[in-house]
Amino acid sequence: MLELNLKSIKKQRIEQKKTLQDLADALDYKSASTYMKHEKGDHAFKANQLPMLAFVLNCSIMDFFSEKDC
Repeated sequence: MLELNLKSIKKQRIEQKKTLQDLADALDYKSASTYMKHEKGDHAFKANQLPMLAFVLNCSIMDFFSEKDC
């Protein structure tokens, strides 16, 4: 089973030299802190946000997922 890997999203953001505010703007959040809460897992990303996230980070949506250990 696949699960959203938030560490992977953060890693890709850092590698792409994107700021929290860059991603907040792309997802129409009011502030970087709101985006950070999603990246940390305090709030869940919505499925319809993943395509824009992948676009901004120049990757595939599948790059955000990893196998969940059962």
